Amino acid sequence: MTTMNLVDPIALDAQHVLQVYRRAPVVFESGKGSALFTKTGERYLDLISGVGVASLGHGHPGLARALAEQSATLIHTSNLFHHPLQSELASRLSAITGLPRAFFCNSGAEAVEACLKFSRRFWHAQGTPRAGFVAFDHSFHGRTMGAVSVTWDEHYRGPFGPLVPGVTFVDPRDTAAIAAAITQETAAVIVEPIQGEGGVRPIPQAAADAIAAACRRTGALLIADEVQCGLGRTGQLFHSPALGLSPDLMALGKALGAGVPIGAALFSDRVAAAAKPGDHGSTYGGNLLACRAALTFLDELDGGLLNHVARAGEHLERGLRAIASRQPAIRDVRGAGLMWGLEIDRPAAAIVDAARERRLLINRTSDTVIRLLPPYVITEREIDEALPLLEAAIGAVVEASDK
Repeated sequence: MTTMNLVDPIALDAQHVLQVYRRAPVVFESGKGSALFTKTGERYLDLISGVGVASLGHGHPGLARALAEQSATLIHTSNLFHHPLQSELASRLSAITGLPRAFFCNSGAEAVEACLKFSRRFWHAQGTPRAGFVAFDHSFHGRTMGAVSVTWDEHYRGPFGPLVPGVTFVDPRDTAAIAAAITQETAAVIVEPIQGEGGVRPIPQAAADAIAAACRRTGALLIADEVQCGLGRTGQLFHSPALGLSPDLMALGKALGAGVPIGAALFSDRVAAAAKPGDHGSTYGGNLLACRAALTFLDELDGGLLNHVARAGEHLERGLRAIASRQPAIRDVRGAGLMWGLEIDRPAAAIVDAARERRLLINRTSDTVIRLLPPYVITEREIDEALPLLEAAIGAVVEASDK
């Protein structure tokens, strides 16, 4: 018997957990679909889904069965040996991305790290090493040293320098600057088709066209960071094709494991050909439990969930735009599918708190943006329940701050 139920987890957290999170003062102990529950049974409607991770919602019966079956059979053998699920998952991801080789890791940041490393590895193998990377204003690619080096916000970068050198940041609205930044010294350009942490900002089509043209001209590789916007989040499998981008490498994570940690880096044949045994690795990456979760998620996506995301996303968009028409504090509504940001004319943290008081879970990013990343399984009825709560939270904060 543990003492877990005899102590206050918030107090214990304050004593023993590294204080790098600003946690809300609530403890969840169970969930079902798009709802989370406290120990006392308080129900919260979840429109953030573990920051885009709980793609199948909470307590999904198919995922629970698959994980129970797998954990009773075999969880981990290491990458010293073959197992059937990793190759099956690699094949499935190859089919939907058009990139034939996969490396499995434990998070989106690790997937980005692999893409950065193998971009340089590719040029080393050609005998013409290139070290430079081009990234974009408002980008966020993760918190490992390589990933944070191509992340724009000084808040994430400043305390950890010196970072990986050779990174150039460009305003995605400036096509001339994009063309000038991508040169014969550029190993790769890394882009989020929709910037998530940076404020749910879709990359302009003109920027995508400029990136593609400059990569063709210079030979620079293209990395698509689809960790947050990929795997059905926007109502289509990936957002790169919507912009006409054909990446050489792609980073995946978040939704892929539906809550079980897994990331994947995907490579074209020509980039993969540069890899040699020992170049990279992961102790836990692609273990049986994580692969089983990912395969279960892909089965659900193929089984009609992708279409559901598109329909639910259209319903959510209509509701958000209706709220924006009534709330002058909302400056912009951005996103696609079930990935939306509301740009507010003031810091959004108070709105997040006001929503939580109404038992609605959202978060803020880029200081003034309310971010919504609900589970893929959210229903139109749940959206209709959430929208008035969101509007009430915005209205309450605006009224209080404007007095």
